[in-house]
Amino acid sequence: MSKIKQKFPESASRNNKKYVPALGYHWLTPYYDWVVGLAGRGDVFMDALILQAHLDSHQQVLDLACGTGSLSIRIKQTFPVINITALDCDPEILQQAEQKVDRAGVIVKFDQAFAQNLPYSDESFDRVVSSLLFHHLTWAHKKKVAREVFRVLKPQGELHVLDWGRASNWLMRGLFLPVQMVDGFKNTQENVSGRLIGLFEQAGFNQVSQQQSFNTIFGTLALYRMIKV
Repeated sequence: MSKIKQKFPESASRNNKKYVPALGYHWLTPYYDWVVGLAGRGDVFMDALILQAHLDSHQQVLDLACGTGSLSIRIKQTFPVINITALDCDPEILQQAEQKVDRAGVIVKFDQAFAQNLPYSDESFDRVVSSLLFHHLTWAHKKKVAREVFRVLKPQGELHVLDWGRASNWLMRGLFLPVQMVDGFKNTQENVSGRLIGLFEQAGFNQVSQQQSFNTIFGTLALYRMIKV
């Protein structure tokens, strides 16, 4: 059975360190997987992210803002002996993730902490993968998370991100409006404006690129890849 290890600094709590929970409100968190499923082809998105990351069994992998654990489970099912750590700041969604992992019969190490202050030593991971995190963050927190990921990656380590990107057309831009209403127009504006590539470059990453995109009923999802040289 997986066990969630809390790694908050003593001074951090829900009262003094706010975050946007899945779907914007804690009472909606139990419905997260169902709502994500409405976007369609969820397994296709995760498989594309995993394929892009070029994972193998000897790597140390961090699933950053793991949510309900779907990506971690998919990785463990594809690479059963890979070492994967799944981190999220929301205890409620981590409880869902732990239950899903147990049902799937795989082993994932869970940590509860904020992505802005990763509780890991420098150069701890070969790969960091992240799904639908950055659009939740303010611009200042986006920059801090990008720098933290750069810090914990080993040299030649890679970050692979699946998140909302620049709308591919006006229809996709319009469909993204409900996401902005839930998660905040200010937090999501950098995503839809295409500013994430510049963000990662400023954090020190090289070869930052958008690899591909997917049109969904909620807007355009993009896959980003970058390397720490």
